[in-house]
Amino acid sequence: MKIGRIIGTLVGLVVLAGVVFTVYALMTVTHSGDENAKQPTVAGAPADITDARARGEYLTRAADCAACHTVPGGQPFAGGVPFKLPFGTIYSSNITADKATGIGNWSDDDFVRAMHAGVDKDGRPLYPAFPYTSYTALSRQDILAIKAYLFSLPVAHAPARANDLSFPYNQRWAVSLWNAAFLKKQRFEPVAGKPDAWNRGAYLATALGHCGECHTPRNAAFAMKHGEALAGAELQGWKAYNITSDKDHGIGGWSDQELSDYLAKGHAAGRGTASGPMGEVVENSLQYLAPTDVSALVAYLRDVPPQQGGVATAPAAAAGGAPAATNATASLGEQLFVGACAGCHLDNGKGRQSDYASLAGMRSVRDPHATNLTQVVLGGSRLNVGNQHVFMPSFGEAYTDAEIAALSNYVLNRFGGQPGSLSASDVAERRKGM
Repeated sequence: MKIGRIIGTLVGLVVLAGVVFTVYALMTVTHSGDENAKQPTVAGAPADITDARARGEYLTRAADCAACHTVPGGQPFAGGVPFKLPFGTIYSSNITADKATGIGNWSDDDFVRAMHAGVDKDGRPLYPAFPYTSYTALSRQDILAIKAYLFSLPVAHAPARANDLSFPYNQRWAVSLWNAAFLKKQRFEPVAGKPDAWNRGAYLATALGHCGECHTPRNAAFAMKHGEALAGAELQGWKAYNITSDKDHGIGGWSDQELSDYLAKGHAAGRGTASGPMGEVVENSLQYLAPTDVSALVAYLRDVPPQQGGVATAPAAAAGGAPAATNATASLGEQLFVGACAGCHLDNGKGRQSDYASLAGMRSVRDPHATNLTQVVLGGSRLNVGNQHVFMPSFGEAYTDAEIAALSNYVLNRFGGQPGSLSASDVAERRKGM
């Protein structure tokens, strides 16, 4: 009898979930493209860009579509980019106008519905690795400009790669329940009393640029914790730093020029150099924004409520002037740095040929966990910005886990004032996630 009740309860829950899914899906298909919904008065592209194709291109870049839908060296927007999550891997889709494998058969309403409600042409839920939870705030006009631009590009015949997800995350219907709980289908509304630049920056950051998708911590259901907006998070092995106005852990102590330099050029002297996913954002998106839009982003970030947590902005004093490791390990780290790193970074960490090679005071070397530092050492770093090609080779195959741990601990202590305690097993775990 007890087993029978358990089975009956499970069946009931499945049926209930199916009913909720069906109702939600029907409501989504019916109402998500409501033409009468109030639209944002803020536009994502500057008013002086009047050519329709140029406007669509600007918006597509500002939304950083290329980073998620273009495999390095592959055809633009053909999809196939892997997103490694704790419960498996999701691959991005082809968003070219190919009718067989892309979105060539999608109507305007289909495309708007995907951006606003997170469902495909047939009403099936999309995984929220696609940031529709932010794009839902976009205006219909901006969304259709993006679609028009994508449809103007060469098509790519690129069938979708099958996702590799564990149960129950491979049950796509369950995403509708997630949407019912966490997706707020609301367009952006300017805040009364705020300057136009602030509201424009808010639209760019929260909707079009979807900064919160990486920089906001997530709850147990992997939904953004809106009460901790932009307080920093870790994803795919990289740390997206705290970018709130907090002076100790965020960007509150940065000058406007430092913020502008980092956003537009990927480097702010004495603060940080963009690499990994943030490097992709600068390379594919931020460097193409108009200076007025960069200034608008700065104005908005300056006013984001401060949140503590993450890497401190001021270096801590290292205990005894040596890493929290054995003398032999510390010596090994110094030997490796002198032999392989000092040629570009110099003994003082200021960089030989480029400011991008500077280490002293950077956020990555003030993180006692050395999260981004070890990612760069293991996999290297590349950044194309303006006329510059910034490159650092990977050392993942050249050095053992113990050597990379020793090197990282030395760099943390020498240039960040942190008593690094990274172990070989820590590095081994990070290798697995690459």
